[in-house]
Parts: sequence; structure tokens; C-alpha cells
Amino acid sequence: MPLRPALATAAGAALLLLVAAPSAPADSDRTTDVKEAVTESVTVDAPAKMAADGTVTVSGTYKCVDSTGPTFVSSSIGRQGSANRYSIGGTLAVCDGKVHRWENKSKPSPSTLKHGKTDVEVTIVELRPVDGLGGLPLPHFHAVLKKSMTLSKA
Repeated sequence: MPLRPALATAAGAALLLLVAAPSAPADSDRTTDVKEAVTESVTVDAPAKMAADGTVTVSGTYKCVDSTGPTFVSSSIGRQGSANRYSIGGTLAVCDGKVHRWENKSKPSPSTLKHGKTDVEVTIVELRPVDGLGGLPLPHFHAVLKKSMTLSKA
């Protein structure tokens, strides 16, 4: 199988598992010592933006460490109170312990998204090969963030 379809299939499988996986908080609500500093995190800039043609842009920062497989910052958006989610793409992540910017753009179709209150979910997910399964990549979650915000005009 060519590399591009294989990566697309693996990424699609990981995104499907994201829906069923329990969420882990990206940042702790408790106060931490310097020794217990957060080593992995993801943020999202407010507001998310939607252009006149329906293209949605979501951006922010991320920090992750110790990845062995392809790692992505994926994002999705949905109207508050709705079960419908729309993928807003994925960005290849570099897990070197440094803070990096990310930006995802997509034109969800069909979409019922409108300007106003929305929920955004951002996940750093790695497709980590498992030796006992013949190298089959399984998702490993580095950080997850769910945030309510406004979807405004771009």
C-alpha cells in the first residue's frame, strides 16, 4: 500500500478512536510545584474563525515529548449543545519538549456551523507502533483540551 493512503487510513482510525476514548485533561486544575511542571499541553486561540466561504480556522500552541510514531494536533468543532462534530484537520507535531504553534483549516461539508457559541476539541495524538501487534500503530494521547468559545467572522 502506498504511504499516503496508509497514513490517511491510520489517521482516520485514530480519529475514530478519539470519539470513543475517554478524555484526559490537558492541564491540571491543581497547583503544581516546579518539579511537577506540565510537560505536555495544548491550547487553542479564541475566537475560532469562519470565512464567508465556510472555511473554519482553529489555532493555538502545543508542547509534547517522547513520540516514536507520527504525531498530530487534531481539532474538531461543533455547535454548543449539538452532538455533531466537524473535523478541522490535523497538523504534524514535533514532540521535542518545546512550545510550537499549530493551525488547522477546513471547510466542513455539509455543515450547520454558524457564527456564535461553539465547542472546540484539540488533541495531540501519536500513532505509536506496538511490537506485540506486529508494529500496528495504536493511538497514544499526549494532551486533550475541550473549550467553549465563539466562532466569529474571519
